[in-house]
Amino acid sequence: MDDQTIVAARRGNRDAQARLLRELQDPWYRLSLSLLRDPDRAQDATQESAVRFLRQLPGFRGESQLRTWALGIAINVVREIRRSQRPTAELEPESFLAPTDMWDPSPDASAELSERRDCLHASLADLPHRQREAVVLRFFEEMSVEQTAVAMQCAEGTVKATVHQALRTMRMKLKALV
Repeated sequence: MDDQTIVAARRGNRDAQARLLRELQDPWYRLSLSLLRDPDRAQDATQESAVRFLRQLPGFRGESQLRTWALGIAINVVREIRRSQRPTAELEPESFLAPTDMWDPSPDASAELSERRDCLHASLADLPHRQREAVVLRFFEEMSVEQTAVAMQCAEGTVKATVHQALRTMRMKLKALV
């Protein structure tokens, strides 16, 4: 996302806005799917994030990266959805973790990979919402601690502590499962 596109989008240029939305659509959906674990609700969250993004874009001051700011909008949308709706059935683990079609594993390797993915999914799903948000932003969206703090609207130290606690909990859960 180059600065010229951002400036043009903030001024109301529809082509620039469309370019930004295309770049943000996948990160919004991945984040929403990872946190909500429901494709329909994730799609709703992505659409609502886009609407709010366009509405709030003129007020973007550039104090953080646009992507970080936009993911913060998506986190707020996800939090509102979680508060307003009851949980739905969870996705299969392979629905939101990294695809494995980049290589063709042997049947044994495929079974082991599937088992590891199931364990990872179970440990991630058991985390409190805030810890899951921090882990998804830091590791799935590959955001820095600073960017994660901006997106989650908290201090960097809070992000570090939250991620540390989440990873410790996940390690313990994975050890118990293995």
